[in-house]
Amino acid sequence: MADQPVVPVSRLLDERGLGSFQIVLLIWSFFLVLIDGYDIAAIAFAAPHLIREWHISPKALGPVFSASLVGILFGSALFGWIGDRYGRKASLIAANLVFGIFTVGAAYATNLDQMFWLRLLAGLGIGGVIPNVVAINAESAPRRLRATLAIIAVGFVPLGGAIPGFVTAALVPAHGWQIIFLIGGIVPIVIAIAAIFGLPESIKFMALHESQRDKMVAAIRSINPGTTVPANARFVIEDEQQVQGFNPKYLFGQGLQLITPLLWLLFALNLMGYFFLISWTPTLMTAAKLPPTTVALSGASLQIGGTVGALVLCWWLQKHRFLAVAIMFVLAVPIVGAIGYAGLTSQTALLVTIFFAGFFVLGIQSAINVIGALVYPTSLRANGSGWELGIGRIGSIVGPLVGALFVGMSVERLYMWSALPFVAGAIVCFVIWRLNEQRLAMHPELRDAQ
Repeated sequence: MADQPVVPVSRLLDERGLGSFQIVLLIWSFFLVLIDGYDIAAIAFAAPHLIREWHISPKALGPVFSASLVGILFGSALFGWIGDRYGRKASLIAANLVFGIFTVGAAYATNLDQMFWLRLLAGLGIGGVIPNVVAINAESAPRRLRATLAIIAVGFVPLGGAIPGFVTAALVPAHGWQIIFLIGGIVPIVIAIAAIFGLPESIKFMALHESQRDKMVAAIRSINPGTTVPANARFVIEDEQQVQGFNPKYLFGQGLQLITPLLWLLFALNLMGYFFLISWTPTLMTAAKLPPTTVALSGASLQIGGTVGALVLCWWLQKHRFLAVAIMFVLAVPIVGAIGYAGLTSQTALLVTIFFAGFFVLGIQSAINVIGALVYPTSLRANGSGWELGIGRIGSIVGPLVGALFVGMSVERLYMWSALPFVAGAIVCFVIWRLNEQRLAMHPELRDAQ
């Protein structure tokens, strides 16, 4: 074994830089996260129509808003494990099939109980997309672009969340609220089938699994045409330490004892505020007697702002990581708190304020989805990301439920209170930044892996 040829995978990626392999992955990721974001937000845009058609109170929708989030809590960890064990590609295909099938079913729901269970089951699949998209892009990118490409990949989740707003405005009047779920269910099934034949696998995942050798050789030739890989070559990820199998205790090793639980808290805080905004904004705007078109556009504006935030700030986030996110949390506080007052001023002021709320809040989520995952090695990355998103979903479940408790409070005061999670998030993120810098100073070999 001493003279066995070695292929240094990380160096190969760094030397070749950005190429067609990464571009193809980004294109696939665009469609995967677009429909994932669409399905996360779909229930919020259907909600005002369900209230009218089913003759229910807004408070009754709290559990339905949280149902898919409960599913995501378990689905993130489940499909993160599947991604680390069987491959990012297999996990993404399975996740899309799961949430596609149950979202189609939601179009035929006739009461809140049916909608609750269909959204919960769909959430299992929805939760599996982001951890694996982050992993597949980060593990196939050169180091200098690792965070940037992954942030770009998941940055389109909010854009997907905006599409139901346009569907609501353009198609629901003629086809009913069911069209929201039919589109949200059929599209991921089609994407899953197409991905079987066209979606590449993560470079570093293939490097770690002998069963993927033929695909790994083909990928290397795609990245660096003309390369000859010896038949007995060993693929080495030289800038990361690997672990065999998975045990939750690995998420607390190598200086992560405090960082991992603080990351879970950070996700919970941002997702609490995030899902309050995307779940309740259309309903609150309707209660404020704004025109239906403005209501739909307000939800879409929030989501579009999130995509713009992630894409505009990705280079800054690549460089400053947790410090940059802490600053974004600080800036989110006054913007979110001002939404209710902006609605009293003019529709234009409301849409602009909601856009910038999305810019920071949803931009933060895209950033921590990636930056949080990069503290873990390849063999744990989808699991680590899945646990962050899974535990963090406790916050996303709490956000809509708390919103339901405070329905009846003035919209201005409600949005002021909803800014509090971002105050706490700024403090927690600053602490994570300091702890991670200390960790990297003590273990400089880990810096290249991030």
